[in-house]
Amino acid sequence: MSNTIERIKCLIIGSGPAGYTAAIYAARADMKPVMYTGMQMGGQLTTTTEVDNFPGYPKGTDGTTMMEDLKNQAERFGTDVRFGVVTNVDFSTEVGGIHKVTVDEDKEFEAETVIISTGATAKYLGLESEQKLIGGGVSACATCDGFFYKGQDVVVVGAGDTAAEEATYLANICNKVTMLVRKDYMRASKAMQHRVEKTENIEVLFNTEVDEVLGDNVVEGVRVVNNQTQDKKEITVTGMFVAIGHTPNTTLFKGVLDMDETGYLITKGKSTKTNVPGVFAAGDVQDKEYRQAVTAAGTGCMAALDAERYLGALH
Repeated sequence: MSNTIERIKCLIIGSGPAGYTAAIYAARADMKPVMYTGMQMGGQLTTTTEVDNFPGYPKGTDGTTMMEDLKNQAERFGTDVRFGVVTNVDFSTEVGGIHKVTVDEDKEFEAETVIISTGATAKYLGLESEQKLIGGGVSACATCDGFFYKGQDVVVVGAGDTAAEEATYLANICNKVTMLVRKDYMRASKAMQHRVEKTENIEVLFNTEVDEVLGDNVVEGVRVVNNQTQDKKEITVTGMFVAIGHTPNTTLFKGVLDMDETGYLITKGKSTKTNVPGVFAAGDVQDKEYRQAVTAAGTGCMAALDAERYLGALH
């Protein structure tokens, strides 16, 4: 460990829309924020080729460009953006206590406030052909990317409420939606199942798994296999939406911060406050309902304001 420990007024962990928005507000409040980006600078949005639904981009943009814009804006107001991974935390449970954080396992810092915006990671099937085409027709967010498949045929992989919601959403804009369900039944609530059944342009294939995503640079189809008969067939589609859930990036905070049964951080009421004074959570790490860049940015703003008010009450 380094002998000199740096004291930080506001430490931001994570660099997605929530983190950068928190940084902009914190910097303008003279909190001199320091951000550690994590391994994926810019977060999930950097895997999205086109962003058409974030306010302020009338012609659209791409995820990487948008995150670079947010980074530049945060730095313009004085945010110290550093590439590194927080590997350990020792949060004080006292109001006004100092939180100790270790970065890259060897650099220790002390922070008066911490804003956690580590996001969530979409679950994928893990197929090589799928990974190759993420951003080229493979997506984990229908509300983000569905517009680009207007009038086309797509598949949705999954059997829960999220998959059913994404399928019915896509059915409004796509020509046909085929749901691929691994078992012989759907896990979605009865209400969502009924909605799927009543939607004429949704077809559900049970006992069906993706064998391979077809296409070189963009999705041209999927080869599926019936896991009961082992029969294979190809379906011509231009998009594949994987809706098998997300994993919040909260392993570091287990046993330290309150979380729900699936690992999302729990915040108090309409605030971004966690159960530890001076520690706040913003973005997808505490939001499993909306998971949009704009809602993440909104909670980033809230976290910075909450942190500013917390410090203000101490002095």
